[in-house]
Amino acid sequence: MEALDQLGKKLDTLLKKYTALETENKRLKQTLAAQTKSVDSLTKKLASLEQGMVSVRIGSATENEEEKDNMRRQLDSVITEIDKILHTLND
Repeated sequence: MEALDQLGKKLDTLLKKYTALETENKRLKQTLAAQTKSVDSLTKKLASLEQGMVSVRIGSATENEEEKDNMRRQLDSVITEIDKILHTLND
């Protein structure tokens, strides 16, 4: 009888530990999900900032009007060539 009482106490202890571990596991999963969401958000923000940096670098690289005009002409010619290629592909 005493052995059954000890076994019952050990079982109760194990069940309490199991419940505590389940609770901790649930909490850790929630924390992980929140941190993953935060990392995703920060990654998107970083990508946006990097894109802004590229724009700033391009803008600062072309400080004088002559350089800007040259870049515009080059872009216009590239766009014109792309339009011609697209037109020939459509035919």
